[in-house]
Amino acid sequence: MRSKYNILSVLLVCCTVLVNAQIKKAEVPRSYIAYQTPTKIVVDGDENDASWSKVAWSNPFIDIEGVKSPTYKTQVKMLWDKEYFYIIAKIEEPHVWADITKRDAIIFYNNDFEVFIDPDGDTHNYYELEINALNTAWDLFINKPYRDSNVVLNDWDLNGLKSAVKVNGTINDSSDVDKGWVLEMAIPWAAYKSSYFQKNVPVDKFWRVNFSRVNWNHSITNGKYSRKKGSNGKYLHEYNWVWSPQGKISMHMPEKWGYVYFSSKKPGKKDHFEISKDEKLKHAMYVLFGIEKKNTKRKKMSVSYLKTTVEGKEIKVKLESHSTGWNLITKSPFSNKTFIITEDGKFIQKK
Repeated sequence: MRSKYNILSVLLVCCTVLVNAQIKKAEVPRSYIAYQTPTKIVVDGDENDASWSKVAWSNPFIDIEGVKSPTYKTQVKMLWDKEYFYIIAKIEEPHVWADITKRDAIIFYNNDFEVFIDPDGDTHNYYELEINALNTAWDLFINKPYRDSNVVLNDWDLNGLKSAVKVNGTINDSSDVDKGWVLEMAIPWAAYKSSYFQKNVPVDKFWRVNFSRVNWNHSITNGKYSRKKGSNGKYLHEYNWVWSPQGKISMHMPEKWGYVYFSSKKPGKKDHFEISKDEKLKHAMYVLFGIEKKNTKRKKMSVSYLKTTVEGKEIKVKLESHSTGWNLITKSPFSNKTFIITEDGKFIQKK
């Protein structure tokens, strides 16, 4: 019996496939250092707090595919303390309008600002928050990206959220031209705890985060704003402008979100963060994952090898296909840790 299984294991192994996974320049995730504020931030939609004046605005948002420049400018700043993750967004908009006032309605049917957070970076069990210019919020918990059968908890509440909007102009007034609106928020770390005693404040660590701004072409009828429709009677597509580019029109690819590093240093001090070699290997594996996700000719019960290059080092990635699915696996030459990406995109790291 043992020899029979040995023969079978040999038959399962295929030759190495030389697929060189490369990340397009436009898809390299952005990063930001959020400093620890020594004083509480007053959430009022204004950046008057002293700590805000000591930290830089992010790079301007880019089109979601990372190619085109947006029509209007959007930037964010971030801070934190031991209770909250603070975000302030400055949103240029000559026509500030919104009409959704019910919490947990589909907020992106208005122009809105969106926050996506994956605390552990495994692409599963992440959080989404959307807020419009009326400060109406929609918060969701999502167990895995929409590319796989997933569960979206629309009734999950981000308890303790503080948010405020300041309009630089007049909202819902079509007779004038506005400068835009500012959204300020404080997101409690406690909302992201998975257990009662968990210590989840990321001191000198990073979380995967991204921001999106949805902007619609609009019509004005009898002085009232609405989403614009085309000649076919259907709404024109929205624009998606983001902090860290996704490479295609989909926010729900957490592996492509940016890095926010929560420095223990105070605003005005300098810290340094760079994406590690292990994280670059992880990105390269997700490039391979995207290729294999489209592979419908994959044989069950087989093993083959793919290739990628990270920091000038050629790395083999094993593709295991089995009766219930498939996964990618490799050992990092930089840390000696084992990296696994499962068929549904979950990232697992083992020592």
